[in-house]
Amino acid sequence: MPPSKTSYVCLPCRASYKQPYDSERGVRVCPRCAGTLIHVGSAFAAPRRRDTAAWRTLSVLLHAGVRFHKSCCGGPGYRPRTLREVKERTAYARRSGEPFARALVRPELPN
Repeated sequence: MPPSKTSYVCLPCRASYKQPYDSERGVRVCPRCAGTLIHVGSAFAAPRRRDTAAWRTLSVLLHAGVRFHKSCCGGPGYRPRTLREVKERTAYARRSGEPFARALVRPELPN
């Protein structure tokens, strides 16, 4: 049985690559720009390359430490898809004192 694959992303190139996961391999390199690839998880679906807003949203999520790993019940759970959702959750995190990464993955914000 072949090893399972997981997704890696290059933000500057707006490219996603599925590769076998190997924790001992270390840093992965983008074949286009030779930059470092970010491990995003096996439940990741990349936006289209020309969708700049979606890639900006993804960049915010990845820099906050949010990844797309499968949970025991299916997918990775809620992830914001638009910059508006990210801004709402950022404002909520500042108001409430909740950690930024946790506020980003909240399906709904309390009133």
